[in-house]
Amino acid sequence: MTIQALSTQRFDTVLEQYGTRTVIVVPFDPNRAWGAKDRHYVGGSVNGCQVRGRLDSNGTQFFLSLGPAWRRDNRLEVGAPVTVVLFPEGPQSELLATDISEALDAKPQAKAFFDSLASFYRKNFVRWIDGAKRAETRKARISEMVKLLEAGKTEVAEDLLERSGRLAPPRASRV
Repeated sequence: MTIQALSTQRFDTVLEQYGTRTVIVVPFDPNRAWGAKDRHYVGGSVNGCQVRGRLDSNGTQFFLSLGPAWRRDNRLEVGAPVTVVLFPEGPQSELLATDISEALDAKPQAKAFFDSLASFYRKNFVRWIDGAKRAETRKARISEMVKLLEAGKTEVAEDLLERSGRLAPPRASRV
């Protein structure tokens, strides 16, 4: 079962104007539905048209902004009734492999930062760990990921990739 099947939120609403933006007000608390996070990156659809973005908050409610080009391409304006389907994007810490989840659970600051990252960064960490061929390499990579997350870093350092053979060293320039 995928994360979408486990936590998809469906609702009907109307596009609203919020300052200079057109938004979909989210009628649920994503922190309750998907776990407390600094940022919620979502995917889904609006009237069957694919949408991706980050939920914003004004302190009392969450909303998804829809840009003018997206609205134009999908022929939607303020006041339009819409059917919305949203789900959290990317690997969620609750559904990671046990060894990764346990390491993140042991370091709440690292887990909170991991959960706030865009799915691109979360996927890169998971791919890097899953690429380990030996158990001790996997364990070392999990430990390194936690250290990087605690330091607020979003990516595996290039020197680590280079040492693992996944990034070639820069070539000497020719004169």
